Amino acid sequence: MKITLTLLLLISATFAVNAQTWVAPKSADAIENPFTGNKDAIKKGKKLFASMCVICHGFKGKGDGVAGAALSPKPANFTSKTIQAQTDGALFWKLTNGKAPMAAYKDMLTKEQRWQLVNYLRTFKK
Repeated sequence: MKITLTLLLLISATFAVNAQTWVAPKSADAIENPFTGNKDAIKKGKKLFASMCVICHGFKGKGDGVAGAALSPKPANFTSKTIQAQTDGALFWKLTNGKAPMAAYKDMLTKEQRWQLVNYLRTFKK
């Protein structure tokens, strides 16, 4: 069977995209956000984001922070429809458990702080 170079490149690109897709388990979707719409939580999340996340995700959450340039896969763009379409529970699960190069925050941040970050991430929605 003869496979063209174009087909090989297409298959390779498809596997690369799939390998970089990070999906939380379906059970994470059921985790409810206890701080939905809480302005104080958003304010605190913004402070946490500035101190812990900007370096990789950038000031505007686009995944363009200075340290993020060297990472593979690249940091998430929180303004994207793909990220914003995820449930709060899925985002909380990802912050909690991490996946290299994204750190796991379950031992560094309290549950409340992780929810504050989730609430702040929602402010990036266009």
